[in-house]
Amino acid sequence: MERPVILSGLVARGTGGTSPRRLGERAVELDIPAAALLVVAGHPVPTELLPPKRDAAVMREFAYRVSHCDHSRLAALEDFARSLPRVAVREPFVEPAWPGSRPAETWFAAVLRGLLRNRGFGVRELPFMGLARSTLYQMVWRWETNPHRRQQLCAVAGPLGWTLPDLFAVADEPYSKEVRPMLHCHHLGRVFAAAVPLTTAQLIEVAKEADRLSVREGRGAWQPVSQGFADECPDLVRWPGEAEAAPSAGP
Repeated sequence: MERPVILSGLVARGTGGTSPRRLGERAVELDIPAAALLVVAGHPVPTELLPPKRDAAVMREFAYRVSHCDHSRLAALEDFARSLPRVAVREPFVEPAWPGSRPAETWFAAVLRGLLRNRGFGVRELPFMGLARSTLYQMVWRWETNPHRRQQLCAVAGPLGWTLPDLFAVADEPYSKEVRPMLHCHHLGRVFAAAVPLTTAQLIEVAKEADRLSVREGRGAWQPVSQGFADECPDLVRWPGEAEAAPSAGP
């Protein structure tokens, strides 16, 4: 059974359909973080699966610098992040707040908010994704069906570490092969997933390594955002569920 079909089933069944233990098993089978499946199924995420408390400004700078890496450099950076030692004692994670922040009022807004929390992001900490910050605030507060929904999914899927077929399935949005990531594909999100257990000091290490790999030069006060490398993604013609196009992953 393909991953999008399984994910749609998890959404439909909700908390009464699959136990947290079974979701953990499913996460291994699907190569999707257990914390992401818990969010999709409506279960709380235990503290040990969440990031430690970290400096929000450092998190924002880390995400920005990582976004300047192309695919080969993202792969090397993911390996670097996973090689850093895990710290056993952590302060509890606190979801970043923003002025006027409100609880999510729609189901998918709550899912998006949970997936961001799993990565240690608030809206302000996300890299540039081609969406206005006001749009992102709306998406995690009250995100309903709208004419721009497909474009918005294409923008947020990559930094969250989700492929488009998987996220479209969770959002109950029809997916077609012509749909492609806007700026970033899920390979960027894989680095963010690898960094989930890291401390503030370790995020600084990864950011420095990203600069070294990308040869990004500082430009004083003005620093242009990365335009992403989605068009160069090696999975563009072989997303999961598209095996017929070319024979042949995060929360």
